[in-house]
Order: sequence, then structure tokens, then C-alpha cells
Amino acid sequence: MFRFAHIAYFYLLALIPVLAALLVFFLIWKKKTLAKYGDWSVIRQLIPDYSIAKTIIKFVLVMLAIASLVVALAKPQTGSKLEKVKRKGIDLMICLDVSNSMMAQDIKPDRLERAKQSIVRLVDNLEGDRIGIIVFAGKAYTQLPITTDYAAAKMFTSSINTSLVSTQGTAISDAIEMAVNGFGESKHNKAIIVITDGEDHEGSVLEQAEAAVKKNVTIYTIGMGLPEGVPIPVFNGNVQTGYRKDSDGNTIMTRLNETLLQQVASVGKGMYVRATTSETGLNKIFDDISKIQKSEIEEKQYSDYEDRFQYFVALALFILILDLFIFERKTKWLQRFKPFEK
Repeated sequence: MFRFAHIAYFYLLALIPVLAALLVFFLIWKKKTLAKYGDWSVIRQLIPDYSIAKTIIKFVLVMLAIASLVVALAKPQTGSKLEKVKRKGIDLMICLDVSNSMMAQDIKPDRLERAKQSIVRLVDNLEGDRIGIIVFAGKAYTQLPITTDYAAAKMFTSSINTSLVSTQGTAISDAIEMAVNGFGESKHNKAIIVITDGEDHEGSVLEQAEAAVKKNVTIYTIGMGLPEGVPIPVFNGNVQTGYRKDSDGNTIMTRLNETLLQQVASVGKGMYVRATTSETGLNKIFDDISKIQKSEIEEKQYSDYEDRFQYFVALALFILILDLFIFERKTKWLQRFKPFEK
């Protein structure tokens, strides 16, 4: 197992292209400055031993040394001890609607962003549970396979947007089926949370919910939006340019299909909650999920890590020492070595 303890130091690598640009600027400035004293070909004869190639080589070596030191600062480590860890928890799959209607702003800042914020807070409250994320619109896709890596769960959640699924629609049945399959052969207690407005749903949702219950999976639903309906904003970058319209030029209104979500939760032996601007309902659902008996989850993980940064420090020192023995003037014996001249 290999990892970096402090990956934030890799941002320092951004200095390398900046320094490269400064070198190019310096070489151009130097050439223009020398050109003021006469023809460049004549000036080159006055400094015959000067080598631009060696200047570039020395620069490359220094950049390699900097890169090695940055890697050392990031503290590379290798796992040396593998342990089996037992923890109690449940398996939880989040099915999140990413169709265009989730951009509606009847829940601030919008339905999708509010749902993402709540998922992140939910992850912060998990302890010993496994979590996975399914995104869906007209089709369903696995955004995050089930895991106990909560940092990865929050990272993948933050990257969710409506462009992840190009096919429009609300394939709740596909999402539930994919979530059930995502649990694998796990014997742990399982729950699915479907977060959607339920509009324009496709497929046999209730039949899929019944099939999930037969596999001991509980289904909860969260309704995002208002039944009265609101328009769907259109953005160009971060600037709203108007609202989505149909082929006749009429503004499209998106409405919460509360009846469907209540039915899915009822068939799924779970509960339904309608989200509001102040609360999405995940807390209520998680409180109910917490009552589910948790089973032991056995995991293998590295408990001891050994530092390997010293190798990169040594490499940096070697490169810097090598740089000291390279001079900017041309090497005379190489100048005499001309294999292609008779």
C-alpha cells in the first residue's frame, strides 16, 4: 500500500512552469540586451564558450531537484502492517437525481446543491457504516461504489452536477436496481435513500421497490421541490440567462411528484420526507435508519506506515551536486569531437 501523508504540498509543483516561463523571459531579454552592442553573430564570437544548452540543462536539473523535494514534503509512505478491523454498521446507498429539473430554485440555492450539502453532512455523521452513491436522470450510473472511505464520499459528492447524465428523465427504477446490485453479496442490513423530485419518472418503480424489499433492503425517499411547480433556470457559466422552454416556446414548469415518492417509501418499508429550504429531511431519515440493527463489517486495512521521503531527499541532493559540476561554458573536448566531419 502506497500513499502520501500530505498531498497538499503537490501544489508547490505549480512553481515549476512559472520558473520555466521566467527562464525563457530571461534568455530572450539577455539576447536582446546583447544585440544592442552589435550583430548577434559577432557577439557570439566574443563569447564562444557560452552554451545556452547547458544553461537549460542546469535549469532542468534544478527543477527535478525541486520536484523531488516536493515529493519528499508530501511524505510518501508504504503500508507495512495489514490488520483486520471489525466495525458495526449498515450498508447505505444514496440515489441522487441529477436531471435538469433539479436545478430549480424552489429550495435554495437549488434542489441539487441543497441535496449535495445534506449528503456531505450525513457522511460526517457516519461511523462504521458503508456508503455508495448512484446518480440518475434518464439513466443511472454509479458515482461511488460502496465504501467506508468517507473522504472519497464527500469528494465525489462535491463533483456531482447535471452534466453527469446526458439522457434526461427520472429513471428511479434503474437507480434502485443499480443500488441493490451495488450492495453485492453483503449480509449486512441495507438501506437506499432516493433523493429526487420524482417528475417524469420512467420504468416500473414500485415493482423494483418490491424486489428490493425481498432482498431485505429498506427504501427511503426525499422529495425535492414544491408540488405547485417552478421554472427551470438556464445558465451560461455562472450567469442565469433565462428559463427552459418547450418546443412551442412555453416555459417548462417542474413539479414535485409527492404521491409517487410516498408510494415508493411505503412499498420499500421506509419513510418519505419532503425537503425544505432549511432541511432536506436526511436527518429524520438517518435517525430512522440508526434504529436498524447494525451488523459487524470486517475490513482489511494498513495500520502501520513507513516513511520513504528520505529517498527523494537523497535524489534531490544528488541532482544538485551534479548541477555543481556542470558549467555554463561549452566543454572543449566535446567541441573537438566532430564525428561527421572528415
